[in-house]
Amino acid sequence: MFARLLSAVVVGIDAQVIEVQCDVAGGLPAFQVVGLPEKEVTESRERIRSAIKNSGYSFPAKRITSNLAPADLRKEGVGFDLPTALSIIIASEQLALTSARYLIVGELSLDGEVRGVHGILPIAIAARDANFDGLIVPQANATEAALVEGVAVYPVTSLTQAASFLAGMEKIAPFEIDRQALMAQITRPPTVDIGEVKGQQQAKRALEVAAAGGHNLLFVGPPGAGKSLLARALPGILPSLSFAEALETTRVYSSAGLLERESPLIVQPPFRSPHHTISYAGMVGGGHGLPGPGEITLAHHGVLFLDEIPEFDRRVLETLRQPLEDRSILLSRAGVSIRYPANFTLIAAMNPCPCGHLGDHLRACTCSHYDIRRYRKRLSGPFLDRIDLFVEVPRLTPEELLTRPQGESSLSIRARVESARRVQWERLQDSPERFSNAQLDLQEITKYCLLGKEAKGLLEMAIDRFSLSARAYTRILRVVRTIADLDNMESIGAQHLAEAIQYRSIDETTT
Repeated sequence: MFARLLSAVVVGIDAQVIEVQCDVAGGLPAFQVVGLPEKEVTESRERIRSAIKNSGYSFPAKRITSNLAPADLRKEGVGFDLPTALSIIIASEQLALTSARYLIVGELSLDGEVRGVHGILPIAIAARDANFDGLIVPQANATEAALVEGVAVYPVTSLTQAASFLAGMEKIAPFEIDRQALMAQITRPPTVDIGEVKGQQQAKRALEVAAAGGHNLLFVGPPGAGKSLLARALPGILPSLSFAEALETTRVYSSAGLLERESPLIVQPPFRSPHHTISYAGMVGGGHGLPGPGEITLAHHGVLFLDEIPEFDRRVLETLRQPLEDRSILLSRAGVSIRYPANFTLIAAMNPCPCGHLGDHLRACTCSHYDIRRYRKRLSGPFLDRIDLFVEVPRLTPEELLTRPQGESSLSIRARVESARRVQWERLQDSPERFSNAQLDLQEITKYCLLGKEAKGLLEMAIDRFSLSARAYTRILRVVRTIADLDNMESIGAQHLAEAIQYRSIDETTT
């Protein structure tokens, strides 16, 4: 006899509906899974066999063929356990179905218990978009699935319960959550408050500008100056995530299997800080089978912090150039291409020289001029083109170390940042693919970055004195627009331009 149920597989951060077909026919006993399954799918046969027997059903001593359609798409994960077991029970005439149309996902243990799986959020979105009558998921995934409005979520704990529900013999109430309570978590205090960082007023101001305009930033300073601590304070001053942004970020972590069961919704901008030994696949994404998300996607709507950036592999850094411009990354493998989102703010940190003490007033530099040039040339010009702000972070003085920090809190700075972002969103509302000053194109720069006579004269002097390149000129105009937005001013003044120019002061020495 033949049976058909519906499940889903995650491809990137989206899900595709899969038809789980089962045929139980005469012949020598055998159990085969076809339809381009990965190893974890084919290994499910023994789990399914034991789960069916230990749930009070009989495993048919016949030839069983389970097909996962479409057959040209790779099937990964253990979520096909539950629908496959149910289809075998139905095809062997041990269970009769109701007319309802459900999407079914879940892993089975040997005793028939249903366990949680990865990627439930994109699967729930697929169930909603396809107008399913409901989504049958493990109890452990119920909260995550219920984040999606418009689809009924039915949590189950065992194969027996799922079978009884499908046959209409048991009622399960749709699982619901309080989305308002989850939204309230979005405004919780930051992990690292920038007001607790001692000294470094210029660096703090640069972080505010970076957060307000979505600008990438490079810190240059000796070891122990506070570069890493400053970077960790950036998520606390970024604009609060909207529910849509939080849901999109959660989709990424759900697909990657990194979502904590206790925290079904990512409510804070992510902060990713990979080590400099990270591989190419670890940074951009990849892996066995369907390519998974890398660090640049896990930093979506958040911060990617690269400490000791010259130590990173040159090939890894160069791969960041395209996602820094496009805010996404396309991964192409044999038979499949997946586009992952990668809208993040890059914060990088480096020493001024290999020993780290060039310009340090307490310790002398031991590096030769050749060593310094070779160290800095590890960062290519095209890569540095994507960085708007270059900020020197000097060693703290004894007075700064001994004084209690009295800086402005992250929540206070975040309020200004969000106000500046609202101005940008309104300004760029006709260009939905761009939403911050860091993404202004040349036409928009000409339209929105108009300089007064005094500011224009100051910029001419800066171009002549510092030999600013065309790329530096463009970056300055984007940054100066953000600085003016922070002051809630439509016109750009000379004081705004002077601040923007100082963020390019170490550009030439860095490159």
